Order: sequence, then C-alpha cells, then structure tokens
Amino acid sequence: MSEPSPSEPWRQAHLGHWMALALRRFDARVLRLMAANEHMPLALANLAARGRLSASHIHVTRHLALEGSRLTDLAQRAGMSKQAMGKLVGQCMAWGLVAQALDPRDGRARRIVFTATGLAWLLAMEQSVAQAQEELSQALGPEVAAVIAIGLEAYVA
Repeated sequence: MSEPSPSEPWRQAHLGHWMALALRRFDARVLRLMAANEHMPLALANLAARGRLSASHIHVTRHLALEGSRLTDLAQRAGMSKQAMGKLVGQCMAWGLVAQALDPRDGRARRIVFTATGLAWLLAMEQSVAQAQEELSQALGPEVAAVIAIGLEAYVA
C-alpha cells in the first residue's frame, strides 16, 4: 500500500493564498495612489513612483502609534523581529518619515515618532487607502465588499 500524497492544486487555491495575494495587490495600489497624492512629500512621491517604497514601509506607519512607539512594541504589532523593524525604521528615518525621541515615561528609552513629513505621508496613506477601498467596492460590488470586510474583521477578532 502506498503512502498518500497531497494533491497539487490546494497549494495555490486556498483562502490564505487568496488573502495574501489580495493584500499584496491592495498595498501596491495604495503605494501607486500615494505616489500621485497631493499631500505626499515630493521626495517620497518620487521614491514611491520608482518602486523604492514597499508594503514593508507601509507596515511601519500602519503600526506606529500617533504618539509614538518603542521599537519593540512597533515590531510586535507588525509581527516582525525587532531587527527587521529596526532596519525599516532606519530607512524611514533617512527619508524623514520618523525620528527618535526620548520616551516621556522612561528617560532611558527611545520612541519612534512621526515627523511633519511622516504626518503628511500618513495623510496621503489615509486618502489612498480610502480610494483603494472604494475601487475594491466598485470592482466587486458594495455588498460583496461589505461581506468581505465584516467577515475578515470577525475572523481576526
């Protein structure tokens, strides 16, 4: 009797696969929209247009609290190692999106905080996410988009 072997199609046809592809597509669209957004700082718009910004950079700003976050907290919220997040934060610092500041609750600790440029980026991101969501709703229909949103929110809760 031979050992059962897994079937091939399931690896490219399951919900997790579709969600990962959808997230990549959504984040790529958000970056393209951000590159053209009037609130996007010019240097960052140029980086986005040339493909130098990625979904990873979105994750930094998606998970960074408005009042700032410690690097370890930021990495944990993003589901990344502290080292990987540190590298991304370093790039974001070089581009002027974020800076380090003393933690008001612990003078020995540092927090990552948005700069004025980072807040402009965040505004462009907010508007771009809203537009990408509207495009998804138009493409799938508002009912389907609502069911997806409600279902995913329930699934991660």
